[in-house]
Amino acid sequence: MKVCFSVTVSGLVQGVYFRASSQQVAIDYGLSGYARNLSDGNVELLICGEQGNVEKMLNWLKQGPPEAKVDGLSQEQVQWQEHTFFAIE
Repeated sequence: MKVCFSVTVSGLVQGVYFRASSQQVAIDYGLSGYARNLSDGNVELLICGEQGNVEKMLNWLKQGPPEAKVDGLSQEQVQWQEHTFFAIE
């Protein structure tokens, strides 16, 4: 089953290759969507794909890349959106 999740990650998540690392993990899992920095220092992601792979990505986001320090993660399932790749915005 294909699903999409909107995710906001807080903590030390900007300037630590969080978006680029997220993009690589998403590609590895065959997911689409995007990652972008927010003005409040958080990172927002849209993750779309097969449910099992989306769940793997959500678990990875709780830790992030080695340089990051994730303090919190909020996630919400949203309506399916068709994206052809995973972008960094």
